[in-house]
Amino acid sequence: MPDFSPKIYTSGDTLPEGLMEENFFHSRQLFEIFRNTPRHRPFMVVLQADDGRIVAQMLAVVRYRTSWFPPYYYMHCRIMGEGAYCEEAQGDTFGLMLQVLTSKLGPRMLYIEISHLSHKMFGYRQLRDQRYFPVRWMSIHNSLHSRTPEERISRQMKQRIDNAYGRGVVTDEVNGEADMKEFIKLLRHHNWLKPKRYIPADEFFHQIASQPERGRLFLTRYKGHVIGCSTVFYSAGQAYLMYAAYRRKTFAALRPRELTIWHAIKHSHQYGYEHIFFMDVGLPFRKNKFRDFILRFGGKPVSTYRWFRCSIKWINSLLSWIYRD
Repeated sequence: MPDFSPKIYTSGDTLPEGLMEENFFHSRQLFEIFRNTPRHRPFMVVLQADDGRIVAQMLAVVRYRTSWFPPYYYMHCRIMGEGAYCEEAQGDTFGLMLQVLTSKLGPRMLYIEISHLSHKMFGYRQLRDQRYFPVRWMSIHNSLHSRTPEERISRQMKQRIDNAYGRGVVTDEVNGEADMKEFIKLLRHHNWLKPKRYIPADEFFHQIASQPERGRLFLTRYKGHVIGCSTVFYSAGQAYLMYAAYRRKTFAALRPRELTIWHAIKHSHQYGYEHIFFMDVGLPFRKNKFRDFILRFGGKPVSTYRWFRCSIKWINSLLSWIYRD
């Protein structure tokens, strides 16, 4: 590969032509969505060949987080996956893009987080060279191509789902402003006491709803009451459950959690996606109630890494020692 450095773009007007769009998480589309979402700023790292062809690209999103109580302000950067690459890509393209991005953003971010790499050891050496440290994480996905979702759940789970549907519970897509308000209200209320679970501004979900080929918003209802909601992204033939919320205490007998997740699985299977990935299962603790719940739908657990780099050197060194592998 020629000896040149990737270039970072922050404006949609200057993005080069010919960007790869199959991988939604590193696409121009998602770049524009975040550019139009308050408290977000996208950075697209692009590596081009001498003839102008795109060799590789990586989308990083900076989030600005503030609060009056407790008072704080900081920025952090999130990268989902290793980027997109053309078939001719060779050499250390990931390392090149990572180095340029870390040099540009590292000193300004409280931390940079890289998650959902294609396999556990991807980029291990390059990430270590840039002083990132790995934290063991858990990932779960359901296969949708070899067996039907009904064949993967227990008879008891299927009976609970059928009973809830029989009582009048329905799930359909967000349609109109009234639905959108109900969706956002439940999503924010559900995640209010979960500081790690960052929910973007309302504009983000409005944009996703306008691009159903890339993502869909669902509401689960019972007699006019919204009891569950979810957001599913689609990329390269795969489905990704990004956000979900439910009123599982108020309407426990109606199984809002089960039906919300079940509809996302069924809808993805119906439209021919190969797998559905559950994006935030969390740390691989021995006891993890959410992980155990998701596994009831017949998914496969996979141990992986989530990489972090803190701009405060002594904290980064301490965490690197604590999470040494």
